[in-house]
Amino acid sequence: MKLKTLALAFGVGAAALAPVLTQAQQAKEQFFPLLVYRTGAYAPNGTPWANGKQDYIKLINARDGGINGVKISFEECETGYATDKGVECYERLKGKGATLIDPQATGITFALTDKVPNDKIPLITLGYGLSASQDGNVFKWNFPLMGSYWTAADMLIQHIAKKEGGFDKLKGKKIAIVYHDSPFGKEPMPLLDERQKMHGFELVKIPVTAPGVEQKSAWLQVRQQRPDYVLLWGWGVMNSTALKEAQATGYPREKMYGVWWSGAEPDVKDVGEGAKGYNALNLNSSGQSPKVIQDILKLVHDKGQGTGPRDEVGSVLYTRGLIIQMLGVEAVRRAQERFGKGKVMTGEQVRWGLENLALDQKKLDALGFAGVMRPLSTSCADHMGSTWARVHTWDGSKWSFTSDWLQADEQIIKPMVKAGADKYAAEKKLTRRTPEDCQS
Repeated sequence: MKLKTLALAFGVGAAALAPVLTQAQQAKEQFFPLLVYRTGAYAPNGTPWANGKQDYIKLINARDGGINGVKISFEECETGYATDKGVECYERLKGKGATLIDPQATGITFALTDKVPNDKIPLITLGYGLSASQDGNVFKWNFPLMGSYWTAADMLIQHIAKKEGGFDKLKGKKIAIVYHDSPFGKEPMPLLDERQKMHGFELVKIPVTAPGVEQKSAWLQVRQQRPDYVLLWGWGVMNSTALKEAQATGYPREKMYGVWWSGAEPDVKDVGEGAKGYNALNLNSSGQSPKVIQDILKLVHDKGQGTGPRDEVGSVLYTRGLIIQMLGVEAVRRAQERFGKGKVMTGEQVRWGLENLALDQKKLDALGFAGVMRPLSTSCADHMGSTWARVHTWDGSKWSFTSDWLQADEQIIKPMVKAGADKYAAEKKLTRRTPEDCQS
């Protein structure tokens, strides 16, 4: 009543004061908008990813009391993996003080890349998105942390070459890529074209119409072409369908290599023994032994606060969701070191934090991520920070790592990234950032 009386005394309606109060309340919390897809053909893969992100926020609030005392709030928005819905979610949530946006889809990333500089909200696209956005001198607001589809494709070609006994042994070989016919599936092509020119293998491109439940014609092409290897660039139901078709066609699963979005439990569990021998890249470990997983089980799930089923905790995509959210939290923490501990950070300040991440092994160990991922360090020039992954193989019941850590070849990647960034800058009439801007 006092508020209303005061407002009337000053000739201001109480309703006019409400937005100010709402913003003040929000200013006490760091707000993370969560774009998700828990429905549709991609839900089996999108759900554990989303659950991991939410559980990490709950852990930070429960265990640490937030980020240096700043509690985290969040709100989910369902995109169904559709670009138009993703843009709608972004527009709806950005005004609530968005810390950063993880679009969870390459198509949505493409649509938001031109929007975020005006709104001053950074985009985290861990292991996906626009490959050229590794160049932070042009893409100030994009952060393809830990890898892109160019680095993924490069590592797979390196791994295949090693199996064959050297790059010279690739000459005359035939490598097919069965890919989701979308920006996601098309993104690795420039790197594969480059490696094809370098090593003389034949590249066969076989598109699959989204969502990928119908692949008969694609696998007929595989049967006719008889490639030495098949790269699988799928997501959601497309992956398990591809493995079932490979089984029906008689294509050896041990000759199949998926990107890191084609190598999780939902992709193989329904195929079981039929997927035995199938390989895929992985950016992170899985399992429930890491300390961060144990903390989540104890402080979130045991308290009845878990977002999804307990037995999903520590799965491949759940763990990747944890990593994404951890990097977002650490960007806020890093920003607070410069702009004020215990304060809510703006999107612009968090962008600086993302550009100045320095997660060495000691720091990862302290966060409970020992053995989960490689150290990561970003800069103005490099918005990726790490390009490592390993191959793991499905034995019919579980995933096991079957390679050492692989790293993309920077001698190939860097010129491609610069050329792609320069092209984008020319199209958008952007100039490269100055050293002064890198400090801002």
